[in-house]
Amino acid sequence: MALLPDSATEPDGSATVRVLSYNIRSMRDDTAALARVITACAPDLVLLQEAPRFFRWRKKLARLAAASGQVILTGGGTAAGPAILCGLRATVERTEDVLLPLTPGLHRRGFATAVVRFGGARLGVLSCHLSLQQEERYDQGGMLLDRLAGLGTEHAVAGGDLNERPDGPAFRRLAADLQDCRTAAPWGGEYTSTPADPHQRIDAIFATKGVEVLGCGVPLDQPGVREADLRAASDHLPVLAALRVPAS
Repeated sequence: MALLPDSATEPDGSATVRVLSYNIRSMRDDTAALARVITACAPDLVLLQEAPRFFRWRKKLARLAAASGQVILTGGGTAAGPAILCGLRATVERTEDVLLPLTPGLHRRGFATAVVRFGGARLGVLSCHLSLQQEERYDQGGMLLDRLAGLGTEHAVAGGDLNERPDGPAFRRLAADLQDCRTAAPWGGEYTSTPADPHQRIDAIFATKGVEVLGCGVPLDQPGVREADLRAASDHLPVLAALRVPAS
């Protein structure tokens, strides 16, 4: 299988950006394995779900970022779990963490969002972890689309744990407005849950229409990514995408 393109900035200002989305289960598993997987994927942006959000969560997230060659961009406890890490290649324009309406009896959910630049390419970014409850999940899909549009960027990417397969209503709502990157350019593995028995795709990366998807999938054959690390790092498998973002 061919490798995804490396990160690059072109003379015309466009950029190839590598985006990783990963549910890390509050770093309750093998954090050294988790850091090795992230590092091997060489991402420019890391969209996390279930980042630490309680006792000393900032310290835990900072430790993961340092161990994987990233810096904290936004999110964690302030977004009820979603977070964004980035490499030093990104120029950060702004960040915002958003808490979604709380349904009594269900978990608080939120979005971690940012606007960043790579060369002449300006990109809106959103990390999400949608509800376990179908009706709330569908509503949150609409909020995601609204929030992504509200970032004020021509091009944007969103990724996360949707808690739903591609034939579900929330997933289809997102795929109707955005590119489902895995469908647009399949690469690597398809299923993200569970590492021990991959049988369903409930994690995804989406991009706005003007972004060219160069490949997207579970990085099973990415150099440096070992099956043992994927099994030890979390109860989800990560999704890696390479995107070509036009100059803004």
